[in-house]
Amino acid sequence: MSGGQLQRTLGPVMLWGLGVGYVISGEYFGWNLGLPEGGPLGLMIAALIVSVMAICFVFSYAELACAIPRAGGAFVYTSRALGPGWGFLGGASQIVEFVFAPPAIAAAIGAYFVTYFPGVDSKVFAVAAYGIFTLLNIWGVRQSAIFELCITILAVLELLIFAGVTLPHFQWANVTRDALPNGWGGVFAALPFAIWFYLAIEGVANVAEEAKNPQRDVLWGFGTAILTLVFLALLTFFAAVGVDGWESVVYKPGNPNPLDTPLPLAFGKVVGENHALFHVLVTVGLFGLVASFNGIVLVAGRAILEFGRVGYAPKWVGHILPGRKTPAAALGINFVAGIIALMTGRTGEIITLSVFGAMTLYAISMVAFFVLRKNEPKLARPFRTPGHPWVPGTALVLSVVCLASMIYYNRGIFLIYLGLIVLGYLWYFFFVPADRKKARI
Repeated sequence: MSGGQLQRTLGPVMLWGLGVGYVISGEYFGWNLGLPEGGPLGLMIAALIVSVMAICFVFSYAELACAIPRAGGAFVYTSRALGPGWGFLGGASQIVEFVFAPPAIAAAIGAYFVTYFPGVDSKVFAVAAYGIFTLLNIWGVRQSAIFELCITILAVLELLIFAGVTLPHFQWANVTRDALPNGWGGVFAALPFAIWFYLAIEGVANVAEEAKNPQRDVLWGFGTAILTLVFLALLTFFAAVGVDGWESVVYKPGNPNPLDTPLPLAFGKVVGENHALFHVLVTVGLFGLVASFNGIVLVAGRAILEFGRVGYAPKWVGHILPGRKTPAAALGINFVAGIIALMTGRTGEIITLSVFGAMTLYAISMVAFFVLRKNEPKLARPFRTPGHPWVPGTALVLSVVCLASMIYYNRGIFLIYLGLIVLGYLWYFFFVPADRKKARI
């Protein structure tokens, strides 16, 4: 390894804040883009399938994170269980997920700001967000985590306020109207957007090395975070769609393009867009986006850092900033890659690309789980997954089903994802020294 060690500063409450914060933007935007594909019934079924998968995965992944608390997360687990070649796939898929999720969130941040500054290009705000939160994470993980906890609490409260105002106007007929616009196949087409409800929850594992007591705190952070997120995902879905049907949280009258602001669209139907409460919600709604953006930027830096540490990327990528004990070089790489993706303006496609990385990570991590259980039975496991082998088995089967469905419905984006993985392997085979490939990670 190169570049030094990360600092242990995170307690269980901060890990909950990170776990929820990584994901909570999925309640604020992105999921609504699945409604034209599956309708409310199709997206709801997809969300229930994904909720089961996420719960099973998190409690299985927590065993790996507690047993092997390293910043590399899935990269470390798959390398140890399956060897360096498969480990590279685990690490590469993790990097794709964490590098391409922030540009989609940044685009939504820009869209929210345009509500107040309609004459300004939304990309200006998105790029500014990238700069501010990259610098915050270079400044220090504790500062970033404290900020993350505070803003995550505000984001959760905002979702509860949104539900409190909209649910009195809920009508079941709005949920069932045009429930399956594309038939039952829409359930599978909606899966990437249902997965967005929980995308990046596994990022808690990537800060396990910075937890004060990883064996105890990581489990607590994972468990409470996933339960919080399941509740908020279902609450937000019904509160938004139940107001005026699914079309009203995807499109604005006269605009055929899907929008990244489902909560303001639903809220505007209840109180009107000129109401003071509407502007409060839009303003506070930014907290959820910022929480996820900051959290995933933090964990993306750790995922890239580990590649540099073990020699799968240039040495300087694994460098820790001496004074701050943060992965400044890795965060800089994430910044550049994110800006390039952001400039494409293709939020839905970027979400799907990120989800391809997540589903690959889920599947290969669960394979690693079973291999480590068999090959290293004496490995210290402070937490053991309940319901073994059914819980990790369910996570494995559902992640493979989701991945196969996504390939079928998103062949073009899958080819882009596959191209990125192939380019990564070309680097691995031709530029990574042989001794680094054989080194125990």
